[in-house]
Amino acid sequence: MIQVRFMHIRWRLFVSLAFGISVCVLPFFSHSVALKSVPSDEGWLEERDGIQILHIFGSPYQMGFQHGTLLRDEILVNNNAFLHWFDKRGVSYGDLLTSWLLMQPFIPSRYIEEMQGIADATGLSLEDVAVLNVGPYFVINCGSFAAWGPATLNGTLYHARSHDFPITIQDPDTGAYLVENQLLIVRTPDGCFRSISPSLAGDVTCSDGINEMGIIPGMLSSWTADETYQGIGVGFRVRIALDCAATLAEAIQLLAQNRTLGYNFIVSDGNIPAACAVETTAHHFYVGSWDTPSEGLAPFWQISYVVRRANLFVDPTLSETQRSRYDPSRFPLCSFLFKRNTLSGTSLSAAGPFMHYVALSKGVQARHGTLDLQTTMAVLRDVYAGKTDVRFFVLQIFHWYSTLYQWVLCPETGEFLLSFASHTRNAFESPVNFFDMHELFSAQPP
Repeated sequence: MIQVRFMHIRWRLFVSLAFGISVCVLPFFSHSVALKSVPSDEGWLEERDGIQILHIFGSPYQMGFQHGTLLRDEILVNNNAFLHWFDKRGVSYGDLLTSWLLMQPFIPSRYIEEMQGIADATGLSLEDVAVLNVGPYFVINCGSFAAWGPATLNGTLYHARSHDFPITIQDPDTGAYLVENQLLIVRTPDGCFRSISPSLAGDVTCSDGINEMGIIPGMLSSWTADETYQGIGVGFRVRIALDCAATLAEAIQLLAQNRTLGYNFIVSDGNIPAACAVETTAHHFYVGSWDTPSEGLAPFWQISYVVRRANLFVDPTLSETQRSRYDPSRFPLCSFLFKRNTLSGTSLSAAGPFMHYVALSKGVQARHGTLDLQTTMAVLRDVYAGKTDVRFFVLQIFHWYSTLYQWVLCPETGEFLLSFASHTRNAFESPVNFFDMHELFSAQPP
C-alpha cells in the first residue's frame, strides 16, 4: 500500500506544482564578496552574497553535530515544514517513517551516525532526521545535461542541473519558507573525498554535488511500477558516490547498488572528460553515452557529446515499467490536464516530461559548440523561461515547473555558477553567483 500511495503522490504532486510568479530572467552574474562567519568547534558557517555556506569536518558524528549546532533553528523549521506539506497531501509521518524503516538496514552506518549527530544537536529524534532525509526524494523532478568535446567552446566538460521542487513550502508555526534554508555544504569527511553540494539545512543526503576528484553525480526522479523500499535511498547513494568515487565507472557502480525507486542520473567525470546517462529501477539498470543506440530511438534523438535527461526513461526495457507506449509524444499539449491512469494509460503522463526533454535538447542544440560556463547556465535558464520550445512555454504558463536551485559546474577548473530560489522567485529568475570549488575547500574560519 505504501508503494502504491507514493507512486500516485509522486505523479499527483508533479502535475500540480504551482507558484504565483511571472517569468523574468535576470541577465547578470554576481560574485562572492561579503563574508560572515560563525565558528563552532571545527565546523563553521559563512555567508557570501546572501548564500550560506556550511563547512563540516571529521567523523560522521562530528559532522552531524557541527551541522545541527550551527543550523538548529533552520533544521527545526525544515522538519516542521516538510511534515506539514506532506500531511496536507495525504502522506503521514507514519507513512514516511515506514519507508525509512524498510531502508534503514541497507544504509551505511556512517550516515546513520551523522544523522544521529544532527539529532543530538537539535533535540530531534534519529527517526525525525531520517524522515527529513528520505521524504523529499519521493517528489523531486529535475532536468540535467552534460556536454563536452566538440559540443563546448573549448572541449571542457560542463555539467548543468535544475533542481525542480516547490518553492512555497512553509512552516505553519513560524511562517518561514523551506527555500530560505538552502545552503552550500562543504564536507571534509574522515577517510572520504571532500565534496560540495547545494542542500537544505538538515541534509545528510543530497541530490547532486561535486567531489575533489571532479566526479559529479546528479539524480532525477523517474516514476516506475518497479519499486522497492528495501535498498539504499537515492539521496544516500548520491552521497556515497561523492564520498567514495574517484572515477566515472566507480560512481556508476555505486549508484547501481541496492536500488529502490525509479531514478535517472547524469554522471560526469571532468578528468576524461565524459558523462553518462544512467536509468534505474528496483530490478533494471541502464548506462548510456551520447552515441549509445537507445539514446537515438525515436522520438528521442542523439546530440553529439551531450547526454541529457528529464523525468522519464529512454531505454526501452526501463520504459516498459513506466508507460504503456514507448512514444511519450502522443498527447503533448493536453497531458497536464489528465491524471496518470486516464485515457491511454501511463504513456500520457510521460508526455509532460517528454516536452521537458525536448525543450532541454533544443536549448543545447542552439548553443552546440559554443557552450562555456556562462552560456550553459543561460541555456538552463532559457529552457525554464519557456524560450526554447513553445509546448514547454505553454506548460510554464500553467506554472508546471518551479526550481529550487540551478547550477552549472566545470569539474576541470572547479568553477561553478549557482542560483538559489526565494519563495517568490524561482532559481531561473534569481541572481547567479560564482564559486570556486578549490577556494571553498581551502577556506578557513576567521
